[in-house]
Amino acid sequence: MTHPAGSHLQFTWQCLGNGHNGDNFLAEMKLVNLSELDLAGKGWTIYFNTCRKIKPETVTGGVLIEQVNGDLWRMQPTAEFGKLASGDTRLIAYEGMFWTISNTDAPLGFYIVYDEGTPAARAEAIGDPRILPFATDAARDRNANDKTPQKWSAESRYADNAGLSVMAPAKVGKITPTPLDAAFNDHACVIDADTLIVHDAALACEAAFLRSALHDVSGVELQRSAIRVPGRIAITLQLGKVAVQGATDEAYRLDIGVDGVTITGQSAHGVFNGIQSLRQLLPVDSFLNPQEALLVPCGHVVDSPRFAYRGMHLDVGRNFSSKESVLRLLDCMALYKLNKFHFHLTDDEGWRLEIPGLPELTDIGSKRGYTADERDNLVPCFGSGAEVEGSSGTGYYSRADYLEILRFATARHIEVVPEIDVPGHARSAIKAMEARYHRLMSEGREAEAKQYLLNDFNDASKYESVQLWHDNVICIALDSAYAFIEKVLDEVHAMYKEAGAPFKTMHTGGDEVPHGAWEGSPLCQAFMKEHGLATIQDLLNYFMERYRGMLKKHGLTFGGWEEIALVKETHDGATHHVPNPKFVNANFQPYVWNNVWGWGQEDYAYQLANAGYKTVLSNVTNLYFDLAYAKDPAEPGYYWGGFIETRYAYEFCPLDIFTTATVNLFGHPLDREALDKKVRLTAEGVQNILGIQGQLWSENVRNAGRLEYLAMPRVIALAERAWAADPGWTSIEDAVARQAKMDTDWNEFANRLGQRELPRLDGFLGGYGYRIPQPGAKIENGKLYANVSAPGLTIRYTTDGSEPIATSPRYIAPVEVAGTVKLATFSSSNRKSWTVKVA
Repeated sequence: MTHPAGSHLQFTWQCLGNGHNGDNFLAEMKLVNLSELDLAGKGWTIYFNTCRKIKPETVTGGVLIEQVNGDLWRMQPTAEFGKLASGDTRLIAYEGMFWTISNTDAPLGFYIVYDEGTPAARAEAIGDPRILPFATDAARDRNANDKTPQKWSAESRYADNAGLSVMAPAKVGKITPTPLDAAFNDHACVIDADTLIVHDAALACEAAFLRSALHDVSGVELQRSAIRVPGRIAITLQLGKVAVQGATDEAYRLDIGVDGVTITGQSAHGVFNGIQSLRQLLPVDSFLNPQEALLVPCGHVVDSPRFAYRGMHLDVGRNFSSKESVLRLLDCMALYKLNKFHFHLTDDEGWRLEIPGLPELTDIGSKRGYTADERDNLVPCFGSGAEVEGSSGTGYYSRADYLEILRFATARHIEVVPEIDVPGHARSAIKAMEARYHRLMSEGREAEAKQYLLNDFNDASKYESVQLWHDNVICIALDSAYAFIEKVLDEVHAMYKEAGAPFKTMHTGGDEVPHGAWEGSPLCQAFMKEHGLATIQDLLNYFMERYRGMLKKHGLTFGGWEEIALVKETHDGATHHVPNPKFVNANFQPYVWNNVWGWGQEDYAYQLANAGYKTVLSNVTNLYFDLAYAKDPAEPGYYWGGFIETRYAYEFCPLDIFTTATVNLFGHPLDREALDKKVRLTAEGVQNILGIQGQLWSENVRNAGRLEYLAMPRVIALAERAWAADPGWTSIEDAVARQAKMDTDWNEFANRLGQRELPRLDGFLGGYGYRIPQPGAKIENGKLYANVSAPGLTIRYTTDGSEPIATSPRYIAPVEVAGTVKLATFSSSNRKSWTVKVA
């Protein structure tokens, strides 16, 4: 070997400060040669991923850094590099666009390629850099205008939690989401091995689910019966009318007496919902430590959901999540009565579903790693690195996998809404079909090669997508593009039919087509001229109309992000998006995410609902669970739409987002006068709000643990707002009184999390890896004060500088301390939060 191995090279990275030359940042990387061999000044290229654009002209250290495509960048030595001798360090400084205040912002996935462009080319992983602390306010704030409080210190968290208090268990709600009516007494029903599950044939699936769920917490297999047996306690499942105002098919009544349990559902789904409430009434400890005899409090529950659409979105295109992770999320959704699973299966960075007859989609489009030409796999993204196998960027669901997911969800009364993203966000499909084209052309099969082609090879359009791609939009002038969509639709529909799963909506994406797309495509320009299409918007309308016809043939609703239902208008010298009247009655279902405070689009959802569109609220400011929980460099996730604490999801007011809003992205008070001019929901608009949905995008979901950390407990707060009745906050005119009511309600919900929901998750599915909040703490007059955002969780501490462990002293009340104090929050299964230190 004549070169240092990639594993013998090491990077560190640090943000030096933000707000440089306007909204830019300064950063530096240090490349260390740990090898016994010198790194020469030529013959190598180092690749890495970063979502923050680097200004090549500012780079120092004898290297050139330039963008390849998307978030992939390359570093090459210049004549000034010389060499990096064994044991030496090279400082590489640069200026980048916007800001870096989080570990998530750091460049990732470094690898080195030697002899690139030759048969001897080889890539070797270097790995992620060691990220140095964000040591100053200039590094922790986006710029001088950033007033969002920093949350990296124990003292700041203590202040945040100051309004919380531990409630007596009897005062804490037993069921989440909160039912319409529930009352319990001091008696209990005992469920044990002698208990029967009684049901008729129409509820066999629900009975089987209940039997399995009870086995998980008891180890006992209950018998099922079509009739009650005298003298034996029974859990009876039955269909019947539920007397509750606004009852839907999902309504249920749960009656618990010492002699048995009866669950009456308006439909099978209603019975299933009643089963979830019964599960939540089981002893919380039984989920972690099964009990052969389960005591359930006697009483009744009568319930029906606020919204028909209660959804959770998971992106597996950017980074792949295993089938097992998906099934675990679906089980959590079922427990909290969420009923729609928006499955984002494709994106620029990956195609995740096997489509019979189009093997390249998964043979190439589902794989990421080093490549010279993308004929075998896509380029690395989001730090997925040089290696294809084992990468977070590689993976797909076989047809059998998808059938299993569909059946699993259907058994839990969850509808799977698949998303195949077109015409933008389609790079993985474009590259896969391009590889198919080249393969078949090399075999002399030209007609087949062109059958599903998605790009115009002569397209000279200049554009850059939000994720920095320059070639991610399907050429919608090609008949082969529509043949491709039709093929995918046919195969997906066949899977749903085979699985016996409902297929009602196809989510088409339809978002973020970058400005400039199609303008330089000879095929698109000729197509527009031929069909009398004057503008790019006309071309896009043609695409959606034609796509709608395909969906109509399958009896499907046209789902998509808000762009599918908006059109640009120019007036007063400015461009505005307004509801597109062309598709109001065309069975379009927009999912509206863009309500970022200060961007001017806060009322898009209400405009669309008022115009007649059936709308799903997917608001970024409260419901984007890939965003970081708090402004703390160690918290994973982006923050372009804000920081989304669990409380923000809990306090989402679907029908009036304005009354309770307080600050913008940078922590400044909102302009109430400007908000007052925004569109509010009309009576008709209220009826067009189908419900709400949480989103979990996967740019930073590099493993299963990260998915569960980001999802929970925010999904529980989502379920509360989607199911439970309106808490009435927005109807309280006095701001002080309104805040007091919100604080009181949050305290109860936070206690529910700490005392019931999170301990239940410790045993659920073998332990669901929710985020354990760090404790808040301060020392005053030699005394330690500590708290946590989910009262009921255990705080432990040490005073000798050691790491807190499960046997460390438990914090109960203020205590005198001396020395270095470290604290951590512990779950009931003794998982722990990050450690904090106070002095």
